[in-house]
Amino acid sequence: MSIPANLRYTESHEWIRKEPDNTLTIGITDHAQEALGDIVFLDLPTAGRSVTAGEEVAVVESVKAASDIYAPVAGEIIEANSAAIDSPESVNSDPYGAWLFKLKPANLDDIDALLDAAGYAKVIDEA
Repeated sequence: MSIPANLRYTESHEWIRKEPDNTLTIGITDHAQEALGDIVFLDLPTAGRSVTAGEEVAVVESVKAASDIYAPVAGEIIEANSAAIDSPESVNSDPYGAWLFKLKPANLDDIDALLDAAGYAKVIDEA
């Protein structure tokens, strides 16, 4: 199972990548897609929506279950990945490439409180 060291993570299995323009790209982890099984549908947030940290912002549906996706930090949704909506199975085949949405954080320093790769590894080892 892959846990890239350059990303941040949440206990609810989202990964977060800080981009050069200080926006955040968010997806679900390899562990999450594996637990869900074959993903068949994505309900992603619309651009312009303001969200709070921990707010439900998207839904990933698989053949097994539906799972809520949460905003890792407060901010504004700036984009949803339309390619992933059209091909939800891409989240299974490339969980760290098939991002779900992008967020402009209200406070960039909030990402420092998220888990690093070692911290996330401990979360999934204890699950």
